[in-house]
Amino acid sequence: MPTTITTKGQVTIPKPVRDFLGLKAGSKVSFNRTKDGRVEIVPEEKPAGVSRFAGLRGHARTELSTDEIMELTRGDG
Repeated sequence: MPTTITTKGQVTIPKPVRDFLGLKAGSKVSFNRTKDGRVEIVPEEKPAGVSRFAGLRGHARTELSTDEIMELTRGDG
């Protein structure tokens, strides 16, 4: 997957590689030189798990009381 280096020395990591490594905007990576002279890109941290709020996005249900919603957001439920 060839890519082009910009005048600032930047490259775009191809989407299939980003997906494979779990990289998102703001992810940190390291570049390591191997013994055989290659360079590998390594994510610095494991991808974060799904937020407990992610399951609530886009749901404005009226059957939950305020207390029930607060239990869900606190992780009590």
